[in-house]
Order: sequence, then structure tokens, then C-alpha cells
Amino acid sequence: MTMLTRPEALALEKASPRELEVLSKRAAELRDAHWGNTLTYSRKVFVPLTNMCRDDCGYCTFVQKPGSPGARIMTPEEVMEVVREGEQLGCKEVLFSLGEKPELRYPEAREALAKLGHASMIDYLIEMCGRVLEETSLLPHVNAGTLSDEEVARLKPVSVSMGMMLENVSRRLLQRGQAHYACPDKVPVQRLRTLERAGRHGVPFTTGILIGIGETWEERVDSLLAINAQHRHYGHIQEVIVQNFRAKPGTAMANHPEPDLADMVRTLVLARLLLHPSISLQAPPNLASRFAAYIGAGINDWGGISPVTIDHINPERAWPQIDALRQSTAECGYGLEERLAVYPRYLKSPEHFLPPPLAARLADISREDGLALQQCG
Repeated sequence: MTMLTRPEALALEKASPRELEVLSKRAAELRDAHWGNTLTYSRKVFVPLTNMCRDDCGYCTFVQKPGSPGARIMTPEEVMEVVREGEQLGCKEVLFSLGEKPELRYPEAREALAKLGHASMIDYLIEMCGRVLEETSLLPHVNAGTLSDEEVARLKPVSVSMGMMLENVSRRLLQRGQAHYACPDKVPVQRLRTLERAGRHGVPFTTGILIGIGETWEERVDSLLAINAQHRHYGHIQEVIVQNFRAKPGTAMANHPEPDLADMVRTLVLARLLLHPSISLQAPPNLASRFAAYIGAGINDWGGISPVTIDHINPERAWPQIDALRQSTAECGYGLEERLAVYPRYLKSPEHFLPPPLAARLADISREDGLALQQCG
């Protein structure tokens, strides 16, 4: 089945209801051919290692500036308490999420890190990933933003996969009044370099686009094409997330319009028909009430869902219960299975993508088809 050309992808923006129906069917058939009649999710625990960040995104409530009551770097004891609770509830993934390089902007962050014996957040992150591997059965997935070549190399032995949302390749969004103004780590070339570095080091990688932040349809198309180009070269993009912007009180974009369900569906169809079929397509079920419509647009994965922790990036949006998600998925004619933080195809050829100790641990908790061994409902 041929993928969309760029002109066809651009034309999808104005596709009529009938044309969109045909393309949606094509996207769903492509998903079925490569991913079968089962959707997946990862049972995870969410660890926000720090909510301080040197960037000021116009839509973010996760980030707290030093001096505000909520600003913090989690202590090792706090991290391990959350991780052990997750372990008791059958979680297999620890999602480490953190603001980008706060120590480069804030002396308070540098001081807090120094008390923990570290000069950078990445150093501290590496220590905590190591403790998770040493003290628990869980496996770290690292979402630390832009990374240098050295940082990717140092993180690889202590994390089974990494992630960073590309968000968009538009430099226009860096201008004053736009979503990424005053965000040095949202410069598109820096994020694309991180994707490339992960590819060179053989890191199974999660990325994606954020829609509704002021970008054009053409910029969405070009962002997905940029991701696909990286994957065609290195084969390391395990999943792409299409995430819808949600307006939050107290942010610069509090009154910015949100993308509706139709926009999400159209963009998911675009993504499934632009991206290589081996790339998993994911949309978060907690950011829309009628998320089952995503299945008809070609998704095959619901992402990480935690029975322990909230979605710290969108704290107002609760995760669906796994049983409820299974029921909604079944009503669309699909099964729901638990996967690991690494997709099956990387487990089948781990030599380039997984250091032997991590590959061995993954083999112990995976089924023959590469999904999670123990099913927890």
C-alpha cells in the first residue's frame, strides 16, 4: 500500500467528508495489515524528576519556577517510593519525565543538584535509572528533552527506550507571541539532532507532534515527514504520538482554541498514511472524551497508562481505567494487550538496539510475540 506523497498530504487538509472517509478506511486497513486486530498500552509509573525547566512554553503548567511552592527536584527516596508502588501494582515501565536543563538557568536548581551530588539533571537521571534497574524489576523509559551525543550514550545502558516530542519543525513558532517563544530547547534543529543522535546510537525512540499550538497544516505535514526521514535512515522511531493541545488556566495560551475531534482524526489519518507502517501510531486517550474515534483513524496504541500516578503534564485529565479502555477498544472490534516500553520488533533483533543486560531483562518479561508476559487488568 503506497504512502501519501507530500502534495496528497497537503490536500488532505481540505478533503471532503467522502474523501476523508476513504482515506480513513485506507489508514485503518494499513494499521490492520501491520499491527493486527490488537491495540496496545504500557502499564507505567510516571516520575516527574523535576518540574523546573529553562524553557517557557506558552501552554505548559508542568513547569514551576524556583521560588514557587510547587518547584522541586524529587529526592531519591521519593522516586523509589513511587517506583515500588508501581511494581506492586504490576507496572513494568518507569517514565522519567523532567524539565529541560534547569541548572543552566537557575542557581536554585544547581544548588539542589549539588546537594544530591550532581552537576546536571542528566547525571542525576542516570543515577536514578541505575537504582531502578538495581533495586526493582521495572525498566526506565527516559523523556529528558534534547540530548547531546554523550548524554544519549550514557543513558542508553540504563534505559530501554527514550523519548522527546518533536512537537513541530516550524521556526515561526519561536517568534514573540507564539507557543515556543523563549524556549531554547524547542528550536527545531536541536530536537531533530536529538532524534538523529538517538538513531546513531540505536535507541528505540518515541517522538510526536503537538497539534493546535498555532501551526499550519503544512507545518504538521513537514514535521511528520521529518520524523519519517529519520526513521528511514536509522529504523529507531518506535512510535509517534499525535497529541492535541489542551488550554490550561494561568498559561499564555489559556484562551487559545483547542483542536476538535475532527481535527485530531484528520491528523491521525495523515500520520498513519505518511509514516512508515512499522512506526506505531499513538494518541492519548485521556485528552479526549470520544477517544474511540481514534481507532477508525488508524492508531494501534494508547500509550502509557498508570494505575498509580496522574498524568503530570495534563493533571486535570485522568487516565481511563484499563478495564474501561479495554471495553471501548472491544466495542470497535479490537483487543487490548499490554506491551513493554520497547516494541516487539526491537526485542527480536536486540543487538543494535539493546545492551545485553537490558535485553536479558526484557526477555524475562516478554511473551514470544514480544508483548508483556503478565497481563494485568
